[in-house]
Amino acid sequence: MRMLHTMIRVGDLDRSIAFYTEVLGMNLIRKIDFPGGRFTNAFVGYGLESETAVMELTYNWDTASYDLGNGYGHVAISVKNADEACKKVKARGGRVTREAGPMKHGSTVIAFVEDPDGYKIELIEKD
Repeated sequence: MRMLHTMIRVGDLDRSIAFYTEVLGMNLIRKIDFPGGRFTNAFVGYGLESETAVMELTYNWDTASYDLGNGYGHVAISVKNADEACKKVKARGGRVTREAGPMKHGSTVIAFVEDPDGYKIELIEKD
């Protein structure tokens, strides 16, 4: 078994694809419309679906926003340098909600950014 993807619902698919591809540097892997169900799925990630887990962005055509609730935490992405990654996110128009620094009660360097729908993405510094 292996993890395939994480799905999140988004209010504006083009805006979300732009964030994940232009701000976080992922690739748009595929995009599929389901007219009968009035939704579109777009898959983004850093590699092939056959080799790594990806993100599924689900856009329901009749829903512009969602209540994120308090059960969702975040998606984590490995970066070589969290401070540099934050600078790139800001330069590309993204929002950094926690600057790079050691995690509370630990030494791992992390940062947090937020996508256009308010989902949190943790950047974890790893060699």
